[in-house]
Amino acid sequence: MTAARTARGRSAGRPTLEEVAARAGVGRGTVSRVINGSPRVSEETRAAVEAAVAELGYVPNRAARALAANRADAIALVVPEPEARFFAEPYFSDIVRGVGAALADTEMQLLLTLVGGDRERRRLAQYLASHRVDGVLLVSVHADDPLPDLLEQLGIPVVISGRRSEDEPLASVDSDNFEGARTAVAHLAARGRRTIATIAGPLDVYGARRRLDGYRSALAEAGLAELTAHGDFTEEGGRRAMTELLARAPHLDAVFAASDLMASGARQVLREHGRRIPDDTALVGFDDSSIARHMDPPLTSVRQPIEDMGRAMTELLLTEIAATAPTRRSLILPTELVMRASS
Repeated sequence: MTAARTARGRSAGRPTLEEVAARAGVGRGTVSRVINGSPRVSEETRAAVEAAVAELGYVPNRAARALAANRADAIALVVPEPEARFFAEPYFSDIVRGVGAALADTEMQLLLTLVGGDRERRRLAQYLASHRVDGVLLVSVHADDPLPDLLEQLGIPVVISGRRSEDEPLASVDSDNFEGARTAVAHLAARGRRTIATIAGPLDVYGARRRLDGYRSALAEAGLAELTAHGDFTEEGGRRAMTELLARAPHLDAVFAASDLMASGARQVLREHGRRIPDDTALVGFDDSSIARHMDPPLTSVRQPIEDMGRAMTELLLTEIAATAPTRRSLILPTELVMRASS
């Protein structure tokens, strides 16, 4: 047992920063600089402090370190959607997995917050204004959502999953929604389908608009007419839109749904109307979630690298937090059409 341990006694608790400084023969500030990785310390002094830390078994107080560095050592993942949608849609759990993987080797804590209405938004604004997190990941942002602008006013680093517009001013990570949709619809046209409908997502979501643009582009290339109904990225929304499409065009022979959940709802309605998939009506979704693989028949779907998006968002946010000025980088990750029996 060392002299410092003996003086404090066995029950005196863990060693302090002051005891490390005394053992190394340096000041408290020097110990703090060594622990926080400051380059403004000689190699000799660093070695003495590290030896004292090892000998005493000193464990830095993480909260105190964060406070001294004006850091919270935490980031928030904010999803401005109701709880029901968060737990129903596989997209969100995949994002969380990617974020968790990116944080695994850091000291950052993750705070998950669902913002389903104005009350939750106000409460979140008050929490963030107190600077209890170092940065924010925003997922599923609608065009009129005030949260991104609020975060910018507060000076909190933020990265958005899915841009709000072509000219998104904040750092963002997105998938190539346009090309993914265009490829899916071109695939249907190449299979000889001539009345290709789409169930589009909500148009206040930029990604949904880009998927609709991709659908229209592929139809124009094939010389085919547009047939559009609008959903809300939910299974029930897919059901309603599919019912509408069949009423307007009973003999349609293909459907591109802007999400797997909406494709699942569409499949139910097609079955109810006696349509065989893909013999009578081919069906393609978007996301390539677990839903696509477990449907009957398995669903052709556009795979977006959702876990990679979560990881890229987090890495970009950590860069934003460490930067002296915002980088505002924008990343667009490629998509891939995964062909299965539904088309």
